[in-house]
Amino acid sequence: MEAFYIVLLIGTLLVLVSAFSSLLAFRFGAPLLLVFLAIGLLAGVDGLGIQFSNYPFTFMLGSLALAVILFDSGFITPVHSFRIAAIPAITLATVGVLLTASIFAFAAALFLGFGWLEGMLLGSIVASTDAAAVFFLLRIGGINIRDKVRSTLEVESGTNDPMAIFLTIAIAELIGTGQRLSGIDLHFFLTFFEEMGLGVIFGILGGMMIVAILNRFTSDRGLAPIFVLTLALLVFSFTGALGGSGFLAVYVAGMYAGNRKMFAKQQIKRFNEGLTWLAQIIMFLVLGLLATPSQFPSIFLPAVGLALFLIFAARPIAVWLSLLPYDFTQQEIGFVAWVGLRGAVSILLAIMPLLSGVENGELYFNVTFIIVLVSLLVQGWTIKPVANYLGLIIPPRIGAVEKIELDLPGAAQHELVSYRVIKDSPILSGERIPRWAMPSLVIRDGKSIRYQYAGRLKESDQVYLFVAPTYTKLLDRLFAARVPLDENDEEFFGAFAISPTRPAKELDAAYGPGLLSATEQSVTVGELMVARLGGKAEYADRMRFGSIILIVREVDEMNHIRSIGVSLEPVEPTTKLPIFINMRDIAHRVRDLIRKYRGRPIPPPQH
Repeated sequence: MEAFYIVLLIGTLLVLVSAFSSLLAFRFGAPLLLVFLAIGLLAGVDGLGIQFSNYPFTFMLGSLALAVILFDSGFITPVHSFRIAAIPAITLATVGVLLTASIFAFAAALFLGFGWLEGMLLGSIVASTDAAAVFFLLRIGGINIRDKVRSTLEVESGTNDPMAIFLTIAIAELIGTGQRLSGIDLHFFLTFFEEMGLGVIFGILGGMMIVAILNRFTSDRGLAPIFVLTLALLVFSFTGALGGSGFLAVYVAGMYAGNRKMFAKQQIKRFNEGLTWLAQIIMFLVLGLLATPSQFPSIFLPAVGLALFLIFAARPIAVWLSLLPYDFTQQEIGFVAWVGLRGAVSILLAIMPLLSGVENGELYFNVTFIIVLVSLLVQGWTIKPVANYLGLIIPPRIGAVEKIELDLPGAAQHELVSYRVIKDSPILSGERIPRWAMPSLVIRDGKSIRYQYAGRLKESDQVYLFVAPTYTKLLDRLFAARVPLDENDEEFFGAFAISPTRPAKELDAAYGPGLLSATEQSVTVGELMVARLGGKAEYADRMRFGSIILIVREVDEMNHIRSIGVSLEPVEPTTKLPIFINMRDIAHRVRDLIRKYRGRPIPPPQH
């Protein structure tokens, strides 16, 4: 019992130190997951002297923590984000992971003297991005970028782990059993499709089960988060036991459940958020304890070289080739390539060579650990500066908003939202609450007043409204402070504005000609943008049209375009090298070269 209490005391202290250190990390902008990992290293065998080398336990604990993180990642991913980014994100999560591992394998052979299959194993271990790191840095780091780019990164980080896990386990088994390339046959690929297919199927069924059970048993809100957690782990373990990808299944189940009307949904979100933080802290602490820094010096330089090759060569090339068919700009592809943080998943997978009996198993673990440290240091600390440098930070449309969302019992089609009236917000300037919102109560100076008797709202009033869940974001604009654009932000929206009601044929005549079909020439510029943007246009969305870029400057409450900006310098490259360009960019450049070769002048942009 004394030993138990000592272990519990040490573990609790480490978690507390990690939690408190997160406050400093927020203040100084440090990659938070790096802080957790560093605390584990300081407490380990070469620090405070805690002896820990249980690889099987670490792998099981890490897998459990990863399942919790992936479920929460799926739960907070809107289905709209998945729809607009599903195809490019899944391409990155499959083809991109395979390309990254393959390119990295050659560098591993050069730096470490590995064979190609051994290099492919190390490449598979570090090929996937870390969902916890990407979600944290994008959502909490205050990086406001175009929705399609953000969604692509988040969906990729949530779905690329199964591919990396499958490759790592399969190649580790091949090497551990002495088989070589000849051992990779049709069965290998059938197993992959079986795992992914079962993961998707059981994920959808699991999500349906979670929603059905939660909405049926609504007697106790306190039990709702526990039900969701245990059901999510049931989906994870059941899928894995039947030969599917439990990680993919739990992510899909989370996404399905998170986009449905559920009992006590806000409580579940808050519970999942806290549990995810705990899972991240424990996973990184344990992985830090498992490492032996005294073994790092002998392989430090090759490992750092491999990390830099992964950051500046393998990941960018794989991302570029994967996103080549899609309509991303050079800057956006460059940013996606940079946000390739490695984290706990890579270190967790580095345990597999040790468990599979691969020769020099500790070498894989130590090299991977250094690669993760370099990735968190180099990329984790520079994501926002890189986004600024590439001009991808979208100027804020509204300022801060203080909002609380409250669940209503039963299957009500409305939810209760509370706003605090902020200085300079539109609601104070005379803007009226829309008819579809039902204000109920105002708290003023500690007193409750029915809305119809409150008179004009005052600063610091707390207003309670009943509203349909899909309309809460529209109310945010009324209760948030406006943010004026500065001169630098205005450049983001182009040199001048045009009306979305202008005929598209005028645009074709000025910047084409011949870029529009006969059908497209009969619509307006706004309708053309909506059609090419997948049926829905949002603030700051961009669309290439010949040699210019059309930018959504403003939308109304129903997401109808109110103003369009025109950028006359859309092809400013990320670098002077012809990389990170998509197929459409290549087609435009080939067309311009052909015109130049034939002596036909390229029409200059016109206002």
